[in-house]
Amino acid sequence: MGIIERKQRQKEEFRASILEAAWVQVLSDGWQSLSIRKIADAIEYSIPVIYNHFENKDAILLEFTKEGFQKLADTLLEVKGRYNNPSEQLEAMAHAYWDFAFDQKEYYQLMFGLGIPACERVNQISEMKCMSNIMISTIQEAISSSKNQNTDYFLKYHTYLSILHGLVSIQMIQKEGKPDPEKKMILQDAISGFITALVKN
Repeated sequence: MGIIERKQRQKEEFRASILEAAWVQVLSDGWQSLSIRKIADAIEYSIPVIYNHFENKDAILLEFTKEGFQKLADTLLEVKGRYNNPSEQLEAMAHAYWDFAFDQKEYYQLMFGLGIPACERVNQISEMKCMSNIMISTIQEAISSSKNQNTDYFLKYHTYLSILHGLVSIQMIQKEGKPDPEKKMILQDAISGFITALVKN
């Protein structure tokens, strides 16, 4: 391995150690507690060294945001692949979204901390766009086999995401930890109504 390759690997390893220390901090004290100084103390390096790898705390948060959306996109894609029917895919994806939100709560809170991201932000972060496109393409497939193929897919996408994010947010506000299984009945009821309206219009 040459000097350039070795330096690049060392840089990537150090960058990974910064993110690992940040993640431990988040799991321990939450996103609000995250600070460059605490990260520097944890890995026993000076603050300027951290800034050589990340411009500021927001850059670290952005890295975790991308990672979270990629994880969610991968989850949705895997679940979608288990079914052939778009209606079944939408239902399974809704449940997978719910499970992800509570199994990966730290990621979810950061990803959607300020509500559903604006279209401009989605277009700027490829991982967010990937997640959105999985939902949108499935809705388009459902519409193409429905009675009304002129249905506005983008409107339906926002309705679908609003149902999912809204129900998850309500539950997160009301109770710490993973919700009781029966709470999923609300999700099932809402998604069943959405799918029925989508394919029978």
